[in-house]
Amino acid sequence: MKRSGTADLPLHYGYVPAWLSERMTRLGFAITEAIILEYGTAEVLRRLSDPFWFQSLGAVMGMDWHSSGITTSVMGALRAAINPHYKEFGIYICGGKGKRSRQTPDELLKFGERTGLNGNELVRCSKLSAKVDNTAVQDGFQLYMHNFIVNNEGLWTVVQQGMQNNGSTARRYHWHSSAIKSFVEEPHTGICGINQGQILNLVAKAADPSRKSMLSMTTENPERILAEAKKLVMPNRHEVKAKDIDLKRLGAMLWLTQEKRPSDFEELLLLEGMGPRTLQSMALVSEVIYGTPSRFTDPARFSFAHGGKDGHPFPVPVQVYDETLQVLNKAVRQAKLGNTDKQQAIHKLSEIARNAEKDFIPNNNFEALIAKERRESWKYGGKTVFGNALPPADQQLKLF
Repeated sequence: MKRSGTADLPLHYGYVPAWLSERMTRLGFAITEAIILEYGTAEVLRRLSDPFWFQSLGAVMGMDWHSSGITTSVMGALRAAINPHYKEFGIYICGGKGKRSRQTPDELLKFGERTGLNGNELVRCSKLSAKVDNTAVQDGFQLYMHNFIVNNEGLWTVVQQGMQNNGSTARRYHWHSSAIKSFVEEPHTGICGINQGQILNLVAKAADPSRKSMLSMTTENPERILAEAKKLVMPNRHEVKAKDIDLKRLGAMLWLTQEKRPSDFEELLLLEGMGPRTLQSMALVSEVIYGTPSRFTDPARFSFAHGGKDGHPFPVPVQVYDETLQVLNKAVRQAKLGNTDKQQAIHKLSEIARNAEKDFIPNNNFEALIAKERRESWKYGGKTVFGNALPPADQQLKLF
């Protein structure tokens, strides 16, 4: 196994309003189901182990694009969405924040009983990842959240977060049970230990000596364990600025969905009659589902799908959020019945936007774009934790 990355995030307190948490659960369900349908459960685990993709997922769900709250809120939403359907999905999420994190061993043992996996080995892996990040690596962060995500073949990912002692920063740690060689290739079911050779089966009896040697990593130099891990550092501010985003990527997508509208879109049955604002959200959701790893170096860009609950870069457009959910759920349902036209249409969206980037030259209208989204947010049922978005003062006068 290996630690696949870390993320340093401003420590935020507060709550996720019910109107958003319920939608996050539904969107998490739809995105997870779409990825499983296209790539399998191993790909879900691989993506969750990538700190940049994880941050992008939280942003597209409407969470504050940079804060520590993404971790607990996204994992809570995914757990609520996935666990009731674990038999269908073949994936299960254990643990959580605080007291729930300490329930992880019992949950893993029960999951092992249901699936025939070696629950004791899964518990060992869970404890080992926590031991390394909380004890072997003295980086000043104490764990308070631990999630262990496992599939029916025994592959797993750990997402856990620690709080800085006497500080204002949280650090998220990602672990993955094996290195995946290809974006779409099904990985082997096993663990790759540092300098211990390859274990072909995580739960095989013959792998016991190597499994025991894995535990010794907690007493070794942490650098051996942490090599080549991705690191994401988020700024301590709410605002989304131009430097946080690849403007060529964002600009090309907005140009296509709001201005250019090429003939390609007319050929996509899914998109006929869809307004440009929902098309913008669907293009970013499409990338979260189908984008390659290199596309997630700027997680803030994905906040332009559904805004953020704190109002940055703009309030959450609830009506657009609901339409995105409706479109995505319908596409997945029809794909499961053998009609993949709509699913392929969503896939095509990200391809069209990616191709448009080749010749697109961004301008300097980034602040104007955010101002426009905020000004028009009320039209789409915009909401934040502070209340409903209101029309600008001059437009309010016209309404009465």
